[in-house]
Amino acid sequence: MKSLSVVVITLNEEKRIARLLSDLSCQTYQDFEVIVVDSNSDDRTREVAEKYHAALPSLTVHQMSDRGVSLGRNTGANLAKNERLLFLDADVRLDKDFLQKAIDKLEEEKLEVAGVYMGSRKLAPAYKAGYGLFNAGLFATQFFFPTAVGACIFSTKRVHQEIGGFDEEIVLCEDCHYVKKAAQTWRFRFLPMSFQFDPRRLEQDGFFKMGFTYLKANIRRFMFGEMRNNEMEYKFGHYQQQ
Repeated sequence: MKSLSVVVITLNEEKRIARLLSDLSCQTYQDFEVIVVDSNSDDRTREVAEKYHAALPSLTVHQMSDRGVSLGRNTGANLAKNERLLFLDADVRLDKDFLQKAIDKLEEEKLEVAGVYMGSRKLAPAYKAGYGLFNAGLFATQFFFPTAVGACIFSTKRVHQEIGGFDEEIVLCEDCHYVKKAAQTWRFRFLPMSFQFDPRRLEQDGFFKMGFTYLKANIRRFMFGEMRNNEMEYKFGHYQQQ
């Protein structure tokens, strides 16, 4: 069973990073390191993360001078000591057996790269319905036009290096491009499990607005290819201000 490197990207996440690190410290599977890659936060994100060295002995907190989602993931992958990679966002929550189940399934299915469905436990019925529709789309497209949720993606160093990592020129749907490119060589599938995801982006942007944005973006990607020239302007990080 391969050891795992967990890459967590952060930007002003002092209110949420502790919850994820606590979840990781309580995992039934413990053969992993955690690499927190911080995009030069203005708050106490790094200080909060540093307090988890006792609970997570293989924890590294790395500060970047520049900011960027893809840059952060690529930086974490370069720092990783293990072959198996897991990319997480700081507002993810994991059940205590998440890593064990995921590793078992990855090895059983011989998957190098895989996505994970979004969970809606404890959310309002409207969110449950919305997440259900979104997950149905993820399931259907995995067979011909893979998409993914960047907040939780499994990969390997071999895949990451051979496809050139996350494309730092793509602002919207860089996660979908990553798995789509990987799927050209390796079989990509979604694991039959889920992670919990903070709905703050939906709450601020509105479910229908955000859903339409990503639907439009992926239709555009399907028809015309990846967006590297700000074809669809989308402001990331604005929810951090709340």
